[in-house]
Amino acid sequence: MEILKAELEAGRAVILPTETVYGVFAKALDQEAVELVYTLKQRPRDKAMNLNIANIDQVKKYAKEIPAYFEELAAHFWPGPLTILLKASEDVPFWINSGLPSVGFRMPAHPLTLQLIQEQGPLIGPSANLSGLQSGQVFKQIQEDICIPGYADDSFLTGVDSTILDLSQEQACILRQGVITKEDLKAVVPQLEFKEVEK
Repeated sequence: MEILKAELEAGRAVILPTETVYGVFAKALDQEAVELVYTLKQRPRDKAMNLNIANIDQVKKYAKEIPAYFEELAAHFWPGPLTILLKASEDVPFWINSGLPSVGFRMPAHPLTLQLIQEQGPLIGPSANLSGLQSGQVFKQIQEDICIPGYADDSFLTGVDSTILDLSQEQACILRQGVITKEDLKAVVPQLEFKEVEK
């Protein structure tokens, strides 16, 4: 734990488990740390990062025009495998969302990762794999591909990526289907109206 904290505080990256797959985490407000993660993953620079947060107040700082039902969704599904896109506030650095009008938020359920986010966050934490490859699930394999410190807890992972819910537009849209379905979301917020993703 102390090694992980020291790495994050020094502007470096670490491998941490979520409840879905492993992620490469670093301090979101440290531009050099974010650029390091892009380099480690060989990730295209125009592909935006999400903010991993530990409380709703952090969402309110980095998002604007938040739907009235957002807190109901967050209370039900967070911490958990749901990424929510909202309109980005002026406080979101360009190196996080690549200048896009929206930004994604994630609250992982793994207790150690959530504690580090609470203490060090917000953090970025894209999946621990080289860009274009399958999301990282096996710790030893990840460390061979991305040579940085981390915390192994393979047994915690489901292996299924989080559902991505876009609430930055007038109608909600599921951009990636994970464990949480449209029916699950509507069961909590019946007034949610969805538009279909164009194929």
